[in-house]
Amino acid sequence: MGNLVAIVGRPNVGKSTLFNRLTQSRRAIVNEQSGTTRDRQYGKVNWNGEEFSIIDTGGWIVNSEDVFEDEIRKQVTIAIDEADVILFVVDVLNGITDLDTEIAQILRRSKKNVMVIANKADTFDLQYNAAEFYAFGLGDPLVISAVNGLGTGDLLDEIMKHFAPKENDDKEQYEENLPRFAVVGRPNAGKSSIINAFIGEDRNIVTDIAGTTRDSIYTRYNKFNHDFYLVDTAGIRKKAKVSEDLEYYSVIRSIRAIENSDVCILMIDATRGIESQDLNIFSLIQKNKKAMLVCVNKWDLVSTEQKTAKGQKEFERAIRERLAPFTDFPIIFTSALTKQRIFKVVETATEIFENKQRKVSTRELMDYMMPLIENYPPPATKGKYIKIKYITQLPTAQIPTFLFFANLPQYVKEPYRRFLENKIRDNWNFTGTPIQIFLRDKNK
Repeated sequence: MGNLVAIVGRPNVGKSTLFNRLTQSRRAIVNEQSGTTRDRQYGKVNWNGEEFSIIDTGGWIVNSEDVFEDEIRKQVTIAIDEADVILFVVDVLNGITDLDTEIAQILRRSKKNVMVIANKADTFDLQYNAAEFYAFGLGDPLVISAVNGLGTGDLLDEIMKHFAPKENDDKEQYEENLPRFAVVGRPNAGKSSIINAFIGEDRNIVTDIAGTTRDSIYTRYNKFNHDFYLVDTAGIRKKAKVSEDLEYYSVIRSIRAIENSDVCILMIDATRGIESQDLNIFSLIQKNKKAMLVCVNKWDLVSTEQKTAKGQKEFERAIRERLAPFTDFPIIFTSALTKQRIFKVVETATEIFENKQRKVSTRELMDYMMPLIENYPPPATKGKYIKIKYITQLPTAQIPTFLFFANLPQYVKEPYRRFLENKIRDNWNFTGTPIQIFLRDKNK
């Protein structure tokens, strides 16, 4: 199960700079992700072949000083609940402030792995100023400079030491050949309702397997010739009190569920339509390269006009427009209350899982794609003509991944990559699953 690292601290200590520095060590495919409503960032870090998720809790600045301190406390509290390792960032130039002391008191009471990060030590002389941070009682401070990268390698080494060994991972706790479906969405979209509708009354066929991550619960479903795990983030509604930021809480919980799944069922409230919070969660699904279907819940509550074929198509068009450019995913209109089309959700999620595992032989790819490429080759760049000579699918990739070998792969632009992806989708059923297109030098 994925490890989660949270960066906490008062404003202007360099949390976002550190986040950018650490996520830049991730190879080109995954970059940082910014929330559309506030500067809330989520990314992945790859260090020595190991990968973990990182979330920046900064950027919530409000006018009132009292409210400001409340917001800081909320961020730290949520980070303590969810993260495996907490990076407490302080400013080596300014030393200890009242806000730093308040955050440290909260962290001391937690049972989590906390690392004190003394940032802004841009020169070696400044590292001696970090000694005062021993006063927090949280162990040795690590001296870094997020701007120039000083000490960040040692920081990543220390973070890796706090993670559970691989052999203790939750993969041993469930059967690997069974698909895992995560039901994700904003609060009150009907996630718990639809899971209850899936399970029905016969509770004896359901087994709960608690993973190493809190609140990610695997529920075994083996009815009607279907056998899979539902990954549910239990407790999101119970803990979402009025005083907490529901959007932030749902996103940080969704990270857990998405990472532990094969197919994500994105729940959208039909009475509210698609909103920025839905886009945040969709963005997480894309960053984690997960297959997806959209489930529009509460369809029994919409107007009669919307329930017509025309109204349904209009709703579908609005969703695809907001989630573009990835539009090849099914949309199902359901009602967890009346159990309308909920079985279709299960069937479609199973089909998407099969699409994700689909393998296309090199011969089939060559026979279908090469004539298309010859008729519509990549546009010439700087007077140089690009020729694609060979195509194959990687056999062990997480999602369908296709390699195109060309003489000048660096000149193939994004629009042509989309053209190649669309042609593959036209001929083979990859609905619901993302596809990766890589171009490589044919001579290497």
